[in-house]
Amino acid sequence: MDKKIYFIWIWWIWISALARYYNEIWYKVYWSDKTSSELIENLKKENIDIIIWQDKNRIDNSFEKIIYTEAIKKEQEEYKKAKELWLELLSYPEWLWQVVNDNNLITISWTHGKSTTTSMASIMLKNSGKNFSSIIWTLLTEFWWKNFYHRDNNKIDKEKLFVIEACEYRRSFLNYKPFISIITNIEIDHLDYYKDLSDYIKAFKELVYNIKNWGFLIINWQENNSRQLIELRKDISIIEVFDNYFIYDWQKIFFPEIKLNIPGWHILYDAKLVYVLWYILNIDKKIILDSLQSYNWVWRRMEYLWQSNNWNIFISDYGHHPTEIKLTLEAIKNKYLDKNIITIFQPHQYSRTFELLKDFKQCFNYTDKLIIPNIYESRDSEEDKKRINVDLLLKNIEIQDKENWQWLDRTLERILELNKEKNNVFILMWAWDIDNLRYKLNLKR
Repeated sequence: MDKKIYFIWIWWIWISALARYYNEIWYKVYWSDKTSSELIENLKKENIDIIIWQDKNRIDNSFEKIIYTEAIKKEQEEYKKAKELWLELLSYPEWLWQVVNDNNLITISWTHGKSTTTSMASIMLKNSGKNFSSIIWTLLTEFWWKNFYHRDNNKIDKEKLFVIEACEYRRSFLNYKPFISIITNIEIDHLDYYKDLSDYIKAFKELVYNIKNWGFLIINWQENNSRQLIELRKDISIIEVFDNYFIYDWQKIFFPEIKLNIPGWHILYDAKLVYVLWYILNIDKKIILDSLQSYNWVWRRMEYLWQSNNWNIFISDYGHHPTEIKLTLEAIKNKYLDKNIITIFQPHQYSRTFELLKDFKQCFNYTDKLIIPNIYESRDSEEDKKRINVDLLLKNIEIQDKENWQWLDRTLERILELNKEKNNVFILMWAWDIDNLRYKLNLKR
């Protein structure tokens, strides 16, 4: 009998990577999802059995495990059926740890920059020839447009590595015991769970205590919250990264020149965090520099989509936190100084939008026109939805040219209308519905 595993509401990009892992090691993989997408259609072609929405009749005792995203509600009927059958139910981070625990684990945590940093680290390791696996929250051309990579040379390799993005939501990254942990920055997020900034930083401190003895912590020394982690452990190596150099074992080691294809000083800083891995893993300098300098656009990270017949540029980006939005728009504006920047932004969660309302105030200063169709609902209560709406958000944002287009169909028509003009850069930013516009626009451009 085939081994079987079921994923509940696997829409999230990172969980699909774990499904691909099981598909590769000859499990029969099933899952359910909220909505369809190009990602799901591609996974169906990989012989993964997917339904849209839910069906409790698919759940029976033949499944070895049921894996679910923490975003689902416990009333979800497949989840309830698995509980009734006493099947083993594990959240994504709980089960991912069981997958990675036999490897030297490298975790990359954030508030911003995790996918970029993980992608760079994974490409570098692929080019080094080492045995390693990687789960990334984006799609890479170097991995055949997938978010998962696995190499096993069928030989004993004490340095066999596994690279993952370790999410801080609900402290889920505390399931992992890394050998190396990279923390890109710490800026408050997920206030639907965390009490305040102090509670948020406390979670990262707990992560530091999870690092294996004689392991490594690579941190952004220039960021105030990250510096609070420096004195927590004496039995690990803490590497402090600055703009031009890093400090390891009391030595100041300067970075070489790194030329990237993607604009933005924050992207360059992520590359420098990855460069430090060369020092730890003893990878040839030329391999790491070539890997970083060849790193190109990836799915939903300042992803270049196409140029329209009117010479307008279309870009998709995953930015959702105000700091991330500001840095991304600044980098794009600096690259396209002679063009108008039109941002179509869909906030993710009513609760997050309300809690970060003040931070949204100036984060769109590098866009010339802002369009917001709606707020994407996820894990939101009725109270959350009463506290904030698009009009209130737009009123708070300090730019002149801003529009509430209410729903995606109207927004699509507005973009097509604006595309009749020339000299624009259109940015589809954040939630899934907005990114799906790329397929409709591509048909009509």
